[in-house]
Amino acid sequence: MKQLSFFFLLFLLFFSACTEIPPEIPSSGGSNSGNDQEKQVLIEEFTGVRCVNCPAGSAQIQDLLATYGERLVAVSIHAGEYSPPLPESQYDFRTDKGDQLIDYLGAPFGYPSAVINRKKFSGEFSMQLGQAKWAGYIAQELAEEASVKIAIESVYEESSRNLSVTITVFPQEDLGEDLNLSVMITEDGIVDYQVTPSGTVPDYEHRHVLRDMLTPYDGEPFGEPLLSGSEIVRQYSFTLPQTWVVEHCHVVVLVSKTGASKEVLQVHQVAVK
Repeated sequence: MKQLSFFFLLFLLFFSACTEIPPEIPSSGGSNSGNDQEKQVLIEEFTGVRCVNCPAGSAQIQDLLATYGERLVAVSIHAGEYSPPLPESQYDFRTDKGDQLIDYLGAPFGYPSAVINRKKFSGEFSMQLGQAKWAGYIAQELAEEASVKIAIESVYEESSRNLSVTITVFPQEDLGEDLNLSVMITEDGIVDYQVTPSGTVPDYEHRHVLRDMLTPYDGEPFGEPLLSGSEIVRQYSFTLPQTWVVEHCHVVVLVSKTGASKEVLQVHQVAVK
């Protein structure tokens, strides 16, 4: 009887060792940490240190991030008439890519203003949306299924300040139209001057500021079809300037349409370090 039990145990061990392990697909919580990545939504806020009403918009975005967590990705773009630094400013948050993005997505009619998933929603005059409309359209977009999933691996070398980024895109369905990949670097928690309704504040915390892009402002074409079950890998390298606080920086990756529709199909972000 003992001998029979021994052979039965060996059979169970052999069977478990041969069990197929399903491939990993990135979750919303990490670069390659699970198989349940949900739809994530991008909000691109257009702002500036001279914009007296923009702190209210930034505060609302922080509330929305607290509500939705990692399913919402925020990028603050300093571009337009309110973006030039003040005489006392330590930093100039403007970038060439930010200037190009405000032209690409359309200038705001007023501030605060933001673009949600680069979509022109039904009944709206442009992609730019006033603060009162952000929450509703974000919730609407989050209800959709993700047609693409994204994994990001970032490797940072302290001595050279070099960042190596490997991006893997997992199409969840056949996507026949041309799509682009965009890679952004943002920095959070930058303390500097800001005009507010109470006056100019010297210790205002600027959040998720667009610092640069590793791709053109409108993204890079994949150059190959995105087919369900396939994986497309892209790699990038970038040296972070000495003034950037590495621990506050993030890599933001988005897959978007081209042409008349610039809709973002999926966005994902990870910390640089």
